[in-house]
Amino acid sequence: MSGRVLVVDDSEAIRQLIRVNLELEGFEVVTAADGAECLEVVRRVKPDVVTLDVVMPRLDGLRTAARLRATPGTSRLPIAIVSACTPADLDLGEAVGVDGYLGKPFDPADLVALVRRLMAMDGMPGGFRPERTDRTDRG
Repeated sequence: MSGRVLVVDDSEAIRQLIRVNLELEGFEVVTAADGAECLEVVRRVKPDVVTLDVVMPRLDGLRTAARLRATPGTSRLPIAIVSACTPADLDLGEAVGVDGYLGKPFDPADLVALVRRLMAMDGMPGGFRPERTDRTDRG
């Protein structure tokens, strides 16, 4: 399976880690350093999936997800939070329509599985949500 993934994280090291792991699996990866850049890039590259960190400068991941959901051209775009999420972040993510979660630190295989699952839901009715991948309980 291939597709285009927009990876949004303020850490260059994390962006590179995600990029390498997804490219090894055949995905095309585009990156952005924060939510504001994501909103600019998403119109240009038309990704199949977006992964968002939560805590970022200028525009955080949850507000970015809310804006993507509120925009007609991106309202059904599959979105995953890849972050060291708190339970409150997970609840807010569900409220704005985030489709999947992966806690940091993460296993690269879990990242690939999440992106594949989100690729499969592209274009499905908005009520569909895959199971929550909540890894915040790892010590």
